[in-house]
Amino acid sequence: MKIFTATDIRAIDAATVAKEGIASIDLMERAASAVAFEIVSRWVPSQRIIIFAGPGNNGGDALAVARLLIDQGYKPEVLLFRTKDLSDDCAINRQRLVDMEYPSFVEVQKKFTVPEISKRDVVVDGLFGNGLSSNLRGGYTALAKLIYESEAFVVSIDLPSGLFPEFNSTNILNNIVHANLTLTFQFPRLAFFFRENARCLGEWKVLDIGLSQEAIRQTPSNYYLIDRVGVKDGLQPRNPFADKHDFGRMLLVAGSFGMGGAAVLAAKAALRTGVGIVDVHTPSCCYIPLQTAVPEARVRQDRGSSYVTEIVPEKKYTVVAGPGLGTHAATVSAIDDFLRQAASPILLDADALNCIAGLRTPINNIPQGSVITPHVREFDRLFGEHFTDEERFNRAVEMSKFLKIVIVLKGHYTFVFRPDGKVFVNTTGNAGMATAGSGDVLSGIIGALMAQKYRPDVAASMGVFIHGYAGNLAAQKHGEYGLTAGDIIDCIGQAIKEIMQ
Repeated sequence: MKIFTATDIRAIDAATVAKEGIASIDLMERAASAVAFEIVSRWVPSQRIIIFAGPGNNGGDALAVARLLIDQGYKPEVLLFRTKDLSDDCAINRQRLVDMEYPSFVEVQKKFTVPEISKRDVVVDGLFGNGLSSNLRGGYTALAKLIYESEAFVVSIDLPSGLFPEFNSTNILNNIVHANLTLTFQFPRLAFFFRENARCLGEWKVLDIGLSQEAIRQTPSNYYLIDRVGVKDGLQPRNPFADKHDFGRMLLVAGSFGMGGAAVLAAKAALRTGVGIVDVHTPSCCYIPLQTAVPEARVRQDRGSSYVTEIVPEKKYTVVAGPGLGTHAATVSAIDDFLRQAASPILLDADALNCIAGLRTPINNIPQGSVITPHVREFDRLFGEHFTDEERFNRAVEMSKFLKIVIVLKGHYTFVFRPDGKVFVNTTGNAGMATAGSGDVLSGIIGALMAQKYRPDVAASMGVFIHGYAGNLAAQKHGEYGLTAGDIIDCIGQAIKEIMQ
């Protein structure tokens, strides 16, 4: 699924109106019907509902919602602001409400008596949605704060008023309406995936309003949501006449004294993802645990007893380096030497990235087409301190292009940044996956797909989806509290099976 900018969505709206031969007010009615349906499905007619409508099309949506609720026996209190500046469609819906002679409809000019709002009430925010080009200010910030302090349940139409649909670095989040439920139309917005905006959005849901599929296909985007259909289409069926060599070879460089478990997890995950051969290069202290825990893997002993001291690139293998590797000086040197020699795409995770962060060697020694999989702290060690997800997002777009590598920025929503500037967002997974070893499992999954000759960016996008899907299956069985990285591994096979069905 594409994630569009506000400008793109307006163009798709217009194309839908033109292609279907309808008026824009008809499209607004579709949106309002979808919102009203959600409200009716959650609250009974006796529920007190207060609707704040702005002068633009978001306000038009809100007025149409009010009319539809009234038709179904609800008695919302409706306040319309800036009535002298109404958009054409908002003016039409205002007149429809006026024609009903509905008593609880107030048109606000300058000063008005703010209704008392309690935590038992439902507030529908239709002030601005997608229509703002500058920060919420003046009386609207006071209204946003009043709504927040009331502790009422807030439903925002399209977007919480004051939140920009893409980037909010210049915004003041405390002045934005804080929704408990955001009902947006047809597509999620990029801003939904940044952690700092979560407190403004609450739960969010995408409502289908039947925008033109042709216009959607024809409108390009740099942002995509990874979905099951796309991953299913990307996964290739197994050749019944193949042997293990046809499914790729992965060399895992992992483990150090006290952290051999990371190597075990990554190796097991790779095997569950279908790679034909897994070799593990590890210090001698990890040799017996690995041979015992992962009998399917071939284990190579490093000369070091407690840490890796050398990494030799091999042309026939996809190299995955980092899980449990440690940051001993000899390992840092080994990573440095390896990067100077490596010519084909590799995957670097965890301590491999921490070793690079401590090197004087430029990060652009990483081979082009490679994949790195940092979490936010590892990302900041590599690329400097950042204070928001949005800052990291923009930096990752820049660095992926500059270094010509794939960056997998792990988090509640994991981003996959491609060198061509396209960004893929993954929404599978759950809070139980925030557990030791989960990242090692992801490295094994992506590395296995790369070894099977999937393009690195494709392997990364499919890998994060499979990882999260397996995590969801594991959570169904064990719950989020009891979830371990090993549980995720146990569900990888089932996850791939279900995705491919």
